[in-house]
Amino acid sequence: MTSINSNYLNLQGSYLFSEIAKRRTKFIEENPQAEIISLGIGDVTRGLPDAVTKAMHAAIDELAAPGSFRGYGPEQGYDFLVNTIIENDYRARGVDIQSNEVFVSDGSKCDVGNIQEIFSQDAVVAVQDPVYPVYVDTNVMAGRSGPFNSDIGRYENIVYLDCTAENNFKPSLPDRKVDLIYLCYPNNPTGMTLTKDELKVWVDYARENNCLILFDSAYEAFITEADVPHSIYEVEGAREVAIEFRSFSKTAGFTGVRCAYTVVPRELRGFDKDGNTVFINDLWNRRHTTKFNGVSYVTQRGAEAIYSAQGKEQIRSLVDYYMTNAGIIRDGLRSLGLEVFGGVNAPYIWLKTPNGLDSWAFFDKLLSEANIVGTPGVGFGRSGQGYFRLTAFGSRENTEKAVERIRKLSL
Repeated sequence: MTSINSNYLNLQGSYLFSEIAKRRTKFIEENPQAEIISLGIGDVTRGLPDAVTKAMHAAIDELAAPGSFRGYGPEQGYDFLVNTIIENDYRARGVDIQSNEVFVSDGSKCDVGNIQEIFSQDAVVAVQDPVYPVYVDTNVMAGRSGPFNSDIGRYENIVYLDCTAENNFKPSLPDRKVDLIYLCYPNNPTGMTLTKDELKVWVDYARENNCLILFDSAYEAFITEADVPHSIYEVEGAREVAIEFRSFSKTAGFTGVRCAYTVVPRELRGFDKDGNTVFINDLWNRRHTTKFNGVSYVTQRGAEAIYSAQGKEQIRSLVDYYMTNAGIIRDGLRSLGLEVFGGVNAPYIWLKTPNGLDSWAFFDKLLSEANIVGTPGVGFGRSGQGYFRLTAFGSRENTEKAVERIRKLSL
């Protein structure tokens, strides 16, 4: 008989966005005439920038030309992309990153889920609540979570850092010893941010307590306020305690193209069971090169083009488009007297559900009465109960139409 990894049996229900898709499909089957507007899953709707598609077409032609075919590339990424990332995303902000510290991949979701593999099964994990579900679920799969306590709606061995309206959705430091801390800023789902001084508190804590920060900055391109850092490495000492994850998915419409990168500084240290020092960069490089064959040459040429003068202009236009959508949603909901957060430095709007409705009840109300799909806040954790996430990644027409439909609801 084949034994299974019993940790998978600790997973609760289906993945959040799978459950949303299931409910949406059922509603459409029962109401085929309904015109559904999706402001739920964070997928983009604008096409790839022209600079990107031109670069990808040129790369395809290059692969077909005699003598210029490329097979397997370096698993960590081609130098032309790695060096472009370093110059534009880091050195331009006064941050020193080396080429052997950047690992190009096919998505931040993969990287934030896979990074936990290189750490001990006994590592104590801290997550924000509400939280991007992948952080929790992958650690459940690895056996770090302990059993799920249905009385409190949480895993017993995971440390939850509550993010509520009372603390402006900014978590307090852990009240017990932890090894790994997942932070996401600008935050998904709340859309909130930390200032440089606020982020320094976390870096100092990690340095003083010998723990590691896993910093997801997939939405840094949407930052509009000057005092919000785009990288954790803008904070002194962060290279000693932090891994950073970046993605081109929302920035450049790469959700279907797939390209991202992770930065693992050489200063990061871990320890084996005998207390010997181990370079975390070496472990991630070993894992990356063993389980991943690299992002395609064509895709990486497209990613490189994002940083060209034309590419930067087109990316800014994309970001402005989505952030204008965010403002339309935020201002429209506030005009109805709803309590709304986010939408300033991130393409997510986090709202308090009206009239004491729980998150899934509000989901059903929006779907059935306004034909709008959003994301129930409780799907991101216990602290998300009574909240709801809407995204700004729809078209302008659908965004405006969705707000008008919500205005007509009895809230």
